[in-house]
Amino acid sequence: MRDQEPTVRSRELGEGLRRAMERAGLNGKQAAHQLGLSPSWISRLLSGKRSVTPVQVAGFLALCRVTGTERDRLLALCDEQRIPGWFQQHGSRLPPQLVTLIDHETKAVTISDFQPTLVSGLLQTGEYARALLREAGRVPADEVDDRVAARLARQSLFSRDRPPRFTFYLHEFVLRLAVGGPAVMSDQLHHLQRMSVRPYLTLRVVPAALGAHAATAGSFTLMEFADFRPVVYLDSETSSLFLETSAEIEAYQSILEALADTALNEGESRELIATLATSSTRIEGITMTAPEPDGIVWRTSSYSSNGGTCVEVGWRTGSDENGAEFAPDRVLVRDSKDRTGPVLTFSAAAWRAFLTTLTP
Repeated sequence: MRDQEPTVRSRELGEGLRRAMERAGLNGKQAAHQLGLSPSWISRLLSGKRSVTPVQVAGFLALCRVTGTERDRLLALCDEQRIPGWFQQHGSRLPPQLVTLIDHETKAVTISDFQPTLVSGLLQTGEYARALLREAGRVPADEVDDRVAARLARQSLFSRDRPPRFTFYLHEFVLRLAVGGPAVMSDQLHHLQRMSVRPYLTLRVVPAALGAHAATAGSFTLMEFADFRPVVYLDSETSSLFLETSAEIEAYQSILEALADTALNEGESRELIATLATSSTRIEGITMTAPEPDGIVWRTSSYSSNGGTCVEVGWRTGSDENGAEFAPDRVLVRDSKDRTGPVLTFSAAAWRAFLTTLTP
């Protein structure tokens, strides 16, 4: 039988069958032998290239001892495997792992992304992601840490030996929306600067002065692959949508071409990000206080002028009842020539943000 062009649904079916096979302790050759099929047939099934009947899927699931809701899900995918595109409705509680999206990101050779209001999940710092989830107020408190961990795990794409080629377009508003406050946003902007110089990544800003632009309709991600057609991913509060027809892909490729013509170039984008990163360090979390009592360890700051003797930095040391050392929750700065004078007190986040402005 001739192979079919894989769809999002047929690939999802193949991945579900692969996971079932692995959980059953089988490899493709063993599964083929027990089902009376060829290993190449199994391989094409798991890649989404082989059209399969519900009877064949039911036999595969019986071999792997899959029952209940997962069996029903995979049989439903079998019925819909040739339908292009996929609308997934998940309600207000997102699954901890967006398995379908992650699977496609892992297989992609190029990923192009536009975001109008928020930093792309692949570029978010942990503190930015955490602040975003908390401030939006739509995620249960006990899910926040798991969501942040899942989002950061997707960034393992950047550390692969051969990462995809990334192109990110961010509207200028993304850079000016102070998610988490100035300190968190400063960290995020400096992270964008560091990412922007990686050889496999392009980061460009769509300036606010441009007004309306080709991507005004909203955010999207276009993923391209070596072995099957491109896919566009759209996400909303309670659902996600995968698009893959030729007309849909061409429409979003056209949007990307328009953005390439109108966005700031890479150098201009880095300059704007650097300017905003510096301005965002007018940081909340810095106060002027009276001299601190005993228990503070003071050190001469390596950033001091005049031979490094004019400014001292201090923090409280100690340990808890189990002997574990306290992590400083604030950092103190004083004039070494006036040690009884007032002290600047930085919160831990404010201090981290302040240091980024001193690091070349």
